[in-house]
Amino acid sequence: MSKAKAAHVSETPATALLRARGVAFTEHPYEYVEHGGAEHSAEVLGFDPYTVVKTLVMQDQDAKPLIVLMHGNRKVSTKNLARQIGAKSVEPCKPEVANRHSGYLVGGTSPFATRRDMPVYIEQTILELPRIGINGGRRGYLVGIDPQVCMQLLGAKPVHCAIDL
Repeated sequence: MSKAKAAHVSETPATALLRARGVAFTEHPYEYVEHGGAEHSAEVLGFDPYTVVKTLVMQDQDAKPLIVLMHGNRKVSTKNLARQIGAKSVEPCKPEVANRHSGYLVGGTSPFATRRDMPVYIEQTILELPRIGINGGRRGYLVGIDPQVCMQLLGAKPVHCAIDL
């Protein structure tokens, strides 16, 4: 797609933060499909689902929210995650709770510029990738970035909790 034909995507809190911090990113809008997930976005954008990173809002046993960044074609072992972060248990938040914590709609959750500060955990193997596609703060919109940005801007802590789907 030539630059002249590139679809303009309006700013989100996430892209505003990335621009303000001088982070280089590419924009990848796509047709959002309810419950399509990272597998769908990877397919329509021609990305490897392993390089599309899901932003998952979860909570510990005390209902304290946290974010987990996971490969699009893997799921989180909540038992392994809980053990590594010193929690008794971890579970996904209900969508309406996740929306409230992040300020984004589920399916359009970005780890950048969330409404509430939450600890961020990133699957260690994501950091080995040269580039990732991660939600830019709107359904049907990924941004391409260096995964190290997650460490630098979010203070993301590496964990090993990926399991095959």
